[in-house]
Amino acid sequence: MATYSNSEFNNSFTQSYERGLQKVLDRLIVTMERDELVRQTTNHLRECFQVNRVVLYYFYYQWYGQVTFESLSSEEFSILGSTGPDNCFNDEYAALYLAGRVRGIADIESEAIATCHRDFLRKLQVRANLVAPVLTPKGLWGLLVAHHCQAPRTWTSLDIELIQKEAQTLATAPCIQES
Repeated sequence: MATYSNSEFNNSFTQSYERGLQKVLDRLIVTMERDELVRQTTNHLRECFQVNRVVLYYFYYQWYGQVTFESLSSEEFSILGSTGPDNCFNDEYAALYLAGRVRGIADIESEAIATCHRDFLRKLQVRANLVAPVLTPKGLWGLLVAHHCQAPRTWTSLDIELIQKEAQTLATAPCIQES
């Protein structure tokens, strides 16, 4: 039977504790980097588009998610923590976004969309929206979404290119890919 001295035991315990602490610290740093990148991205898009709200809808489980970040023109437009219409976002929609679909709706009242989708957008005070997928090597990580709440809005090709570029920047960031 092997015997261990008190100092060997304490040294082993200390090393194990330090490794665990370093893992926690590394994870915290990645989380802070991710949060700052998403915050900068949503603020930048809201300012460029001059819209009421830009959000990141994060998928925490297959096609279930919630708004985890938002940039607002006014606090009255906050939807932080909102979840999607579970019965509306299904495999069919997910497949479109997994294929890289970017969707701009100029006016939810005249666009041919599912009733559950229109009702959901009305509840969020959305009149026009632009959605781009954040696709990581693991799959559909989230959706980057611009909401114009006060009137219809025609999205330009430059708007579409910009939201695609920003979604791609998020998707390729190590701090996003590690989360």
